[in-house]
Amino acid sequence: MTNLHALPADLPAPVDDGACDHLPGQRVPALRLPGTDGQTYDLSALPGRTVLYLYPKTGRPDGAVPEGWDQIPGARGCTPQSCAFRDHHAELQAAGARVFGLSVQPTAYQQEAAERLHLPFALLSDADRHWSRALKLPTFEAGGETLLRRTTLILRGGVVEHVFFPVFPPDRNAADVLAWLAAHS
Repeated sequence: MTNLHALPADLPAPVDDGACDHLPGQRVPALRLPGTDGQTYDLSALPGRTVLYLYPKTGRPDGAVPEGWDQIPGARGCTPQSCAFRDHHAELQAAGARVFGLSVQPTAYQQEAAERLHLPFALLSDADRHWSRALKLPTFEAGGETLLRRTTLILRGGVVEHVFFPVFPPDRNAADVLAWLAAHS
């Protein structure tokens, strides 16, 4: 059994290969994404700031992670990242930002994580990958799946204002976002 809440000390760090250099200033696609809260969201139509953390895949306590998962730079850490955004949620709201997580996993799969981790925000599903393909988001292959590389976007009025890429370590991402928001209020 893998402890989904702990990050291994020898986790390989991802490198910035420029895969997100095209994103600042991009308008996000006007597509509705289903959320674990039962609502659908068009991120292009939301006013103000939105923090959108993109993650590869949440594991389940009763399941195995794909073979070699811990050796893929940036793959491991979805649970610690989600928990950090949960723990900093009130501060992020106070800084004027709403929060969503997004993966290519179906909503039914994401629902288990949202409930188990007591997330106060919705996880969004891009299972058909239309949204992520429109933005040309970076991906990787693992366990026979095409997954999103860990990236966090700050959206303002439907436009990408800032990009955190690569995100490492994932459990510090929410604090890094808070620091950025404080410096750019």
